[in-house]
Amino acid sequence: MTEEQLIRQALEAARLAGPRDVPIGAVVFGPDGTELARAANAREERGDPTAHAEILAMRAAAARLGDGWRLEGCTLAVTVEPCTMCAGAIVMARVGLLVFGAWEPKTGAVGSLWDVVRDRRLTYRPQVRGGVLAAECAAPLEKFFAAHRADPTVVGADSADQRQHP
Repeated sequence: MTEEQLIRQALEAARLAGPRDVPIGAVVFGPDGTELARAANAREERGDPTAHAEILAMRAAAARLGDGWRLEGCTLAVTVEPCTMCAGAIVMARVGLLVFGAWEPKTGAVGSLWDVVRDRRLTYRPQVRGGVLAAECAAPLEKFFAAHRADPTVVGADSADQRQHP
């Protein structure tokens, strides 16, 4: 699959997010290119601060592979630049390639605010392709946050002016 095709799959996964959750999607593909798992952000739905799309997809993929936790040779496609928690998990899971869509200047940890995955002090660093279909990936987020600015009583956004990662 091309990087654009990978991100389009992540965009499909983002549509699975509940109405109170930021619409971010992630898909893990195995070394042979088969889809292992997909997930959408579910932090509000589950009441779980770690229920980011990337974390949920990596957990499901690791369980499916049966190796416990290693995702070596796997590709993770996600609609938005991962946050610090997710970037750390990507490194710890040994994901081979990270492909993401929209940049996240306020919380992104793959080059925007931080660059966790490329820190030379780490023993493992994935390959990264960022900004793939960035405008297409940003559109659902812009729509989500515009709706929350229009009705601040809706749960799901911590701040009307802050686009937060899942």
